[in-house]
Amino acid sequence: YILMIIAVSFFCFPVLYLIFTGFKTPQETVAFPPTLIPEKWTLSAYREGLSSGIFSKYLLNSMFVSGLIVLGTVSSAALVGFGFARLRSRLRNILFMLVLATMMIPGSVTLIPVYSIYSKIGWIDTYLPLIVPAFAGGGAFSIFLVKQFFEAIPNELVESSKIDGAGWFTIFGKMFLPNSKPVLLVVTIFAFVNSWNDFFAPLIFLVDPDKFTVAIGLNTFRNSYGAAMDIAPLMAMATLSVLPILLLFIFAQKYFVQGITTTGLK
Repeated sequence: YILMIIAVSFFCFPVLYLIFTGFKTPQETVAFPPTLIPEKWTLSAYREGLSSGIFSKYLLNSMFVSGLIVLGTVSSAALVGFGFARLRSRLRNILFMLVLATMMIPGSVTLIPVYSIYSKIGWIDTYLPLIVPAFAGGGAFSIFLVKQFFEAIPNELVESSKIDGAGWFTIFGKMFLPNSKPVLLVVTIFAFVNSWNDFFAPLIFLVDPDKFTVAIGLNTFRNSYGAAMDIAPLMAMATLSVLPILLLFIFAQKYFVQGITTTGLK
């Protein structure tokens, strides 16, 4: 227990310092020696950070983009994973290995051709390069998780449904999806966290500042407040940016652990 307490303290201290600094006065943020808990609690940093309204727009942009990415990832990964798990074909294993092989390719290798394609079809400075790929399978890792989970569902249920006249879409919608909440929630968490924290893709494909997501917005605040004496507004906006992720994991951690532990078991 002592070792676990030390480990938890090591990982939680930066997060606690981030949260508490957002409630400090400008004088206390530069005080030496530094303090963890504010002596005088204030919301001035939050008011200053939200006063212009631009950071609120960043949050709304991220919610819009992340919501569509989660929808596309979950729906397409479920369909593709179901096909790999249940539909029989001579090319099934070869295609699945090709899908997994894409995880070995660094994103920097495909950046230039992908950017060239999006530029030619007029998608630059739009959300389409961020959202559309999520509806094209949801990524190899999500497909792998869903496929492993679907393979754990007894095949006798599928055969009995076929005898009763059910088609593949009926089996998928009425049998597999209702019994796949744990793994779908795991995919949801991963997709939301990855899209919410993504800095590189919005930086490359977005030009208009009004379309920036919260990751780029934080970088803008870092340039404004990172070198200033008062870093409380930067810490306050950083707290708001990580709050949705923390709340998602807190309320879905049971399904997250359940999905991880049951994926691949037969």
